[in-house]
Amino acid sequence: MAAHDNRQVNHKELPQILVLEPPPIMIFYGDQFLKNFRVLKAWESQLPLDQFLTIHAKSVQALLMSPRQLTTNILQLLPSLQLVVTASAGLDHIDLPECRRRGISIANANDTYSEDVADIAVGLLIDVFRKISSADSFVRKGLWPTKGDFPLGSKLGGKRVGIVGLGSIGQEVAKRLQAFGCRISYSSRNKKPYVSYPFYSSVVQLATDSDVLIVCCSLTQQTHQMINKDVMLALGMEGVIVNVGRGEIIKEEELVQCLVQGELGGAGLDVFENEPNVPEELFALDKVVLSPHRAAHTAETMIAMCELVKGNFEAFLISNKPLLSPVALNN
Repeated sequence: MAAHDNRQVNHKELPQILVLEPPPIMIFYGDQFLKNFRVLKAWESQLPLDQFLTIHAKSVQALLMSPRQLTTNILQLLPSLQLVVTASAGLDHIDLPECRRRGISIANANDTYSEDVADIAVGLLIDVFRKISSADSFVRKGLWPTKGDFPLGSKLGGKRVGIVGLGSIGQEVAKRLQAFGCRISYSSRNKKPYVSYPFYSSVVQLATDSDVLIVCCSLTQQTHQMINKDVMLALGMEGVIVNVGRGEIIKEEELVQCLVQGELGGAGLDVFENEPNVPEELFALDKVVLSPHRAAHTAETMIAMCELVKGNFEAFLISNKPLLSPVALNN
């Protein structure tokens, strides 16, 4: 009986991690990678979220982010919160000013997903130019014997590719497309002194001098709906947009309009403004390739993300060591 009591005490002494809703890594792998912690699963409670958080407010020091927005209202219900870990690279779902004011530490995915996202960006681009998905549908529907030759695609080599956001993902995209013989230029918050690609401070000017725009930047107040009709018209009737950033970076209504009216040559889209809802007008367009926000999700990378998340929690809550992938909140 005494041994049983000791096990109960040890269990209670495990550091506690709050999860509001299950993020993809928990959907695919459960919570076994967090076996050294007590996982407080808010979505399993029948209580309203505010009541649930009020009950546990004093005991919650760490939070594993889910797709739910982490707002000021939620943060105010967690006065003891010291750490937020997100399994995404983007931070647009976290109230950063409030975390900065409270001195809450944040860890994210860093560059864990960069190679996979770059692969999808290039894959979408090849698909749009060479009409792979459209050709697949053509064959499967039995149209090859009856309709004859499939329409010509366009080669990738030699295309002028403008990358919007030359962070870790953008650099991986550039590396891959250089191998295809593409000419790379970019627009970013700041000019990168360590790269030789031409820099454009204006996205419109970048589009004017490009055949393709690949959107890799983060969603911020500055980038929200940055890719608008002016940018699309500058890219032109043969131009292609690929978006692996966030849906809200593109003014989606204007994108649909330009594609339907032939003012833009094509698009490869992994992200959308109101996910999982996708504008139905896009479904009928062979020049548009659609993906359900899965650029970052491969089995290998999801496992690596589990290890990174676990490592961040262990460093902060158990070992008192620096976070493995800290986010700087000093500006």
